[in-house]
Amino acid sequence: MVSNPARARVAVVGSLNMDLVARAPRLPQPGETLAGQSFAQVPGGKGGNQAVAAARLGAQVAMVGCVGADANGAQLRAGLEAEQIDCAALETSERASTGVALIIVDAGSQNAIVIVAGSNGEVTPATLSRHEAVLAAADVVVCQLETPPDTVHAALAAAHRLGKTVVLNPAPATGPLPAQWLPLIDYLIPNELEAATLTGLPVRTPDEAAAAAAALRNAGARNVIITLGAQGVLAALGDAAPAHFAAPRVSAIDTTAAGDTFIGGLAAQLAQRAPVGDAIRFAQRAAALSVTRAGAQPSIPTRAEVDAS
Repeated sequence: MVSNPARARVAVVGSLNMDLVARAPRLPQPGETLAGQSFAQVPGGKGGNQAVAAARLGAQVAMVGCVGADANGAQLRAGLEAEQIDCAALETSERASTGVALIIVDAGSQNAIVIVAGSNGEVTPATLSRHEAVLAAADVVVCQLETPPDTVHAALAAAHRLGKTVVLNPAPATGPLPAQWLPLIDYLIPNELEAATLTGLPVRTPDEAAAAAAALRNAGARNVIITLGAQGVLAALGDAAPAHFAAPRVSAIDTTAAGDTFIGGLAAQLAQRAPVGDAIRFAQRAAALSVTRAGAQPSIPTRAEVDAS
């Protein structure tokens, strides 16, 4: 099926997973079995989370991805449609089951995650060709690294060719990005661990983040925004000096979707032509609200909630 052009301001190309979330007093050591405190099954995946965040935070959104022909896939599709997200480019695989993420959250709200890609591996460059009209209808195109690398490259290249604002959240990062990707990206947005993986530099403080951002800009990235959790955000935009944005103070319960909420909020603001500094502050407030709630997509706030915060 070829999609009709959607009136979406943000198009998300990426993963959808069913999150299987266990809470425990702490993260287990290798070979250790712990007694958990609770279990929940909730919609997730970086692509799905970012699409829901952008939709709740004010954008018209289209999702480009793939689910399996199973109950999890049907639930994920229904959840996106309930958020008024255009799912015309969300395909169904008859070969692979819907992706899953196994998540353990400890008493300090930190998490450990194992992802089984499943149908996310079925998102190919051919998928993008079938649904290029969705990218053409967007102002901002958002990608992550939970789909195959050749698909991510094809999405970045198509969005750049179409003159869109291109956002890459390089997660999960396994090493430096291919050099040919960087000129295609308008906003490269890693967290501190991902920035360290991309650059080989320590990223534990805002000053270290500034050094990592400088290395990424020297490699060809135009704008680098490094999220640092409770330490805020380090933004290196164009040729300007790096700027540090302090994080709102909140009592965190679960950090699972904080980064995805930040990405979705930023994309929604960029699609509305907000100044980048204002977009970062808005996305920070959205992410801060998300960590005060449990779960991935259930924790993502609405635009009205952020405006009231």
